[in-house]
Amino acid sequence: MTSVDRWQLPDGIEEVLPAQAATVEQLRRRLLDMFRSWGYELVIPPLVEFTDSLLSGLGQDLDLLTFKLTDQLSGRSMGVRADITPQVARIDAHSLAPEGVSRLCYAGSTLHTRPKSLMASRSPIQLGAELYGDDSLAADVEVIRLMLATLDAAELDAAYTLDLGHVGVYEAVLATADLDEAQEAAIFDCLQRKSVPDLLLALDNVPEDIATLIIGLVDLHGDDEVLVAARELFADRVPQALIAVDALQDVATDIRRQCPDLSIYFDLAELRGYHYHTGIVFAAYVPGRGQALANGGRYNGVGEVFGRSRPATGFATDLKSLMGLLPATQERQGAISMPDSDDLELLAKVAQLRAEGEIVINNLSSEPDSRCDRALVHSDGEWLVQEI
Repeated sequence: MTSVDRWQLPDGIEEVLPAQAATVEQLRRRLLDMFRSWGYELVIPPLVEFTDSLLSGLGQDLDLLTFKLTDQLSGRSMGVRADITPQVARIDAHSLAPEGVSRLCYAGSTLHTRPKSLMASRSPIQLGAELYGDDSLAADVEVIRLMLATLDAAELDAAYTLDLGHVGVYEAVLATADLDEAQEAAIFDCLQRKSVPDLLLALDNVPEDIATLIIGLVDLHGDDEVLVAARELFADRVPQALIAVDALQDVATDIRRQCPDLSIYFDLAELRGYHYHTGIVFAAYVPGRGQALANGGRYNGVGEVFGRSRPATGFATDLKSLMGLLPATQERQGAISMPDSDDLELLAKVAQLRAEGEIVINNLSSEPDSRCDRALVHSDGEWLVQEI
């Protein structure tokens, strides 16, 4: 291995250097403090867990994203977390086991075996919030509002759009068709890609009236007119789908009361996380980025594998992605140089300055640190800060 190879990092794995690290940490603190003000309590799940619990209830996608290893103590399979959501669900269901509503939040590094999109990181710093124990649309609205407040608090240098969907629409349509697993998987894949030619092939043996309903899902995306079109399409054949459509309308109405200028986009064929989501799904997008900046949804019953089936809704975002949309960093804070001395008055002055938020750097050489624009100088019997 050459010296060049030794400093290279794996594709999709990046280090965060001082200026960026300071931004990420300030953002993390600001957002977690905001979550706390909404009543969300911080939890810190472990970096690795047994795969029996880590991969429970959230589908094959998470399994494929998870690095696995063998625990040398127990011989059992462990995974490095690719998503913190199932860990928080375990904490709610087993470690805390509250009777009523619980609100939990978290922030921590995750690791993916492969990037979720072409330019995505394989080592996101995931931050999110989960609300357990309430199955109402009001709980979904609260979490969506918290997600929007998170993006506002991050002070991003970009406008964003709220994308709303509901897996109940697809489930209701699918329930009218007698499909085997292979057909369902093929149709699901085509809808994810919104590929009508492939969808027509997948529906070759499906009755025409049912095929028309499934194909109709592809075009059900856009503004509020989408909900009008959905009611017309499903009114006679799939009335059960109208429950989900009405829920989307109610959620959008509630969100607009607080955010009247927010752009809302409906997508009734949005099946992200379909295998574990059970209701409303939502995401925030910014122009020019195909990957959601933040996303979430309702995932009732995920705690059942831990002994307590609980209603649940939540969202997550990647602090690295948020950092990439922040305005250009302002000039960094200056610092104060101090002589390398054990003078008690000097040390007291340094402690005072640091408590006030100043950066004070011990000068170990003839030249002060390059960040220093001021220096502590002893004059007239006291230590004073002077410009360099």
